[in-house]
Amino acid sequence: MAATSSAAARIEAVAPTVPGAWSRLAPLVILIAAVLIVVGAAERAPMIVQRRITEGLIDLIAVVGLYVFVGNSGVLSFGNVAFMAIGAYVSALLTMPAAAKSVFLPDLPLFLAQAQWPEMGGALAGGAMAALTAAIVGFPLMRLSGISASIATFAVLVVSYVALGNWTAVTGGQNSLMGVPIYVGLWTAAAWAIVAVIIAFAFQESRSGLLLRASREDEVAAAACGVHIVRRRLSAFVISGFLSGVAGVLLAHFLGTVRVETFYLDLTFLIIAMLVIGGMRSLTGAVTGAIVVTLLAELLRQAEVGVTIGATRIAAPAGLGDAVFALLMLLIVLFRPRGIAGDREIGWPPRLRRGQIGNPR
Repeated sequence: MAATSSAAARIEAVAPTVPGAWSRLAPLVILIAAVLIVVGAAERAPMIVQRRITEGLIDLIAVVGLYVFVGNSGVLSFGNVAFMAIGAYVSALLTMPAAAKSVFLPDLPLFLAQAQWPEMGGALAGGAMAALTAAIVGFPLMRLSGISASIATFAVLVVSYVALGNWTAVTGGQNSLMGVPIYVGLWTAAAWAIVAVIIAFAFQESRSGLLLRASREDEVAAAACGVHIVRRRLSAFVISGFLSGVAGVLLAHFLGTVRVETFYLDLTFLIIAMLVIGGMRSLTGAVTGAIVVTLLAELLRQAEVGVTIGATRIAAPAGLGDAVFALLMLLIVLFRPRGIAGDREIGWPPRLRRGQIGNPR
């Protein structure tokens, strides 16, 4: 015991002193800096690359929103893209010009046909409606655990897809809803990405986040200690729904159109893949997965476009991107099941992990 204390004292003597506040906020500061670095580099790139990075930042918001629930609760959710769709349609209906609504949605209810909200108001309304929907559907769903909860969230995705795709008077059904104002650019997406990271960090550092992670590690023990698991899961689900709704809003106002097919299986699996590749149990993993997949997707796209040397065109075969992502997922699952970042948050300066100071022999 004395030798262990002596070893710890020697390490504390040579290690730099880190203020408690900085130690806690270091992951947040570093993640925000990483986002700003990516955006700053993309600002000098061609317009097509800027659009790819902007879309990647929107995906980052969706991944961070998914992490708030999945990472802290340990319950895999397939339903967050449904909240993206709700946010996208609500914001589109509130911000579209009345003339465009009369053309594409002639049977729209009067109060929606005459609505003309500002951009920020529409974004917040879309996120709020997605959060409200998450609260309503989450109230019974959060009582489930494991695979049952995951299947239930997938059912939410399917129901939303069918409902939005057949509500012709309000959503236009399977047709594309055009005339949506386009205002989302590189820095708009970056600003919302930073807000999403701050919200996710604040939740995971809060008492609710700590109690929810306790239930993730041992649900029975947490309940025995007085943790109201359903309440903690529901709070995370609502915050997750809000962030997902905002991501849907930004995607709608980035593309200028809303189509129900956009918010279904392809986007669901892309967001889940980003979270798995980065690491499901840390905010660092969520941000890392989104950035890595976005940059890798752009590199693969450039490879598929190819280069022309004289009369010869050299290009990677079509579909290389999908094959590489599938292989990457397989390698992550086999050799690093906790993702690139694992369960740890990035910090500065690096600190010894708990358990590195063992009993001396």
